[in-house]
Amino acid sequence: MINTEASPREVRRLIREGKITTQTSGMCDGYAQANLLILPKDMAYDFLLFTQRNPKSCPLLEVGDTGSRLVKRMADNADIATDLPKYRVFENGVLTEERLDISDLWRDDFVYFLIGCSFSFEAELIAAGVPVRHIEEGKNVPMYLTNIDCDRAGVFCGKTVVSMRPMTPAEAIRASAVTSQMPRVHGAPIHIGDPEAIGIKDLSKPDFGDSVTVKDGEIPVFWCCGVTPQSAVMSAKVPYAISHAPGHMFITDVKNSLLKD
Repeated sequence: MINTEASPREVRRLIREGKITTQTSGMCDGYAQANLLILPKDMAYDFLLFTQRNPKSCPLLEVGDTGSRLVKRMADNADIATDLPKYRVFENGVLTEERLDISDLWRDDFVYFLIGCSFSFEAELIAAGVPVRHIEEGKNVPMYLTNIDCDRAGVFCGKTVVSMRPMTPAEAIRASAVTSQMPRVHGAPIHIGDPEAIGIKDLSKPDFGDSVTVKDGEIPVFWCCGVTPQSAVMSAKVPYAISHAPGHMFITDVKNSLLKD
């Protein structure tokens, strides 16, 4: 079990050495985590436009230089090809493999995008007395494809992905107030209550991540999720793309408090 107070630099080193391969929720308390998408340069402009048109799902934190694996703004001494615990590779919109390291796949035309992650506001929720069930249960957050269309940009389109955290109605109000102050990591919930209203038929069967307990008197609270770009990659049948595996984030050196509005 990794100390939640370990520094991001130390955790990234352990990830790079293959000593951490698990999902990252709860790691490095107080520091922002980020979703990842890597695309060839000829697809990068369309995706940059996609992030601008879908800011709740894709709050952009950093864009890399063409061909560069080095993170410049969100972390120091970080390599985007080695410093996430697990990656996904897509070919023609189809998931073909998962890897712990993508160094041997790196190309000179690749551009990486780091996108805000809801894991970044979980410490704020806990500090406000709002429980985070998947952390309590040692699981990955449950994530679902919805019936909510993203705004198209070039080739990129698809359905919005959401993450879910169960809580009481009073806790949901508190959570909305806390997260609305953090638009760079998805901001306030996109939906509270009836899952079927956004196309989710069974909460116990998430499309990504793990199922968690929903207790009597609790309601599901849904936030936009940075797995949405993977939905867009699949919908657009992008010839080649690399992402983080859901829940296996890039841990930055930036404090969550600096991402507040």
